[in-house]
Amino acid sequence: MAEKARPIIRALLIDISGTLMIGSMPTHRAVQALAELRRARFPFRFCSNTSKESTSVLQKKMLDAGFDVQIGESQELWTSLKAVRNLIRTRGRISSCPESAKDECISAGLYDPNVPYDAVIVGLAPTFFNYDHLNSVFRILVGEHDSQKRCNEDPKPSIPLIALHKARFIESSGRGLALGPGPFVAALENATGKEAEVLGKPSKAFFQTVIESLDCEVDGPDECIAVIGDDIQTDLGGGAMDLRLWRILVKTGKYRAGDESKDGVHPPDEVCDSFADFVDSLLSAHDAGPSKE
Repeated sequence: MAEKARPIIRALLIDISGTLMIGSMPTHRAVQALAELRRARFPFRFCSNTSKESTSVLQKKMLDAGFDVQIGESQELWTSLKAVRNLIRTRGRISSCPESAKDECISAGLYDPNVPYDAVIVGLAPTFFNYDHLNSVFRILVGEHDSQKRCNEDPKPSIPLIALHKARFIESSGRGLALGPGPFVAALENATGKEAEVLGKPSKAFFQTVIESLDCEVDGPDECIAVIGDDIQTDLGGGAMDLRLWRILVKTGKYRAGDESKDGVHPPDEVCDSFADFVDSLLSAHDAGPSKE
């Protein structure tokens, strides 16, 4: 892959799983590299598609691994579950969801098990990915669920299918690659004829929301915001390309040799061995470059 000249990077969007951590363990020198970013006061945001853990659980997991992260309601950490919470705030309450999303919504007062189903939200919930659960979800989406048949109210509008993300696979700590929620979302799309609304990466809306939280100006074609991750499609595809972010692929986590040059894949702008290696290079260039008033 031909090397591109790196523009001036004004802020960094950082994937967590596979980039900063694998399971509960940090990748090589990632803790130190993040500390160096913070000491340099370089603007960054964490961007995670986690759907197995609520935001508070993820924060604790990162703290336990040694990362210096803000806790509580923070503009620093953005997850697909946080996007779910924001969506429900604007559209109504949620009656059924995985435990991680339930924790997120209970904390915001948005969970009510007594309201009728008005949406299906799919995240990474392995114990739910069996025929009975998927068939029940399918029946809700097509209006054939028993709870809908018993309802004497006027027919509900079409039930939307919402995906936290559509990653085809994930890196399972100590066990290699494992199926992500993407194949199950695709099955529901195929069976119902609906197209899932994706809330997390790589949707353009997700990246835009995160970028808006940054106090960062980008002036001209020689400056940009960068995104770094281990998944060429989920972390660096879609909205990352639409928004012309500088896309860095790291060779950790779910990365496998040749991912950056597979057929049908838009190559990244840069490939690095690890998050720490990229930060070393980034801060060297940042220190050497002109300051911005």
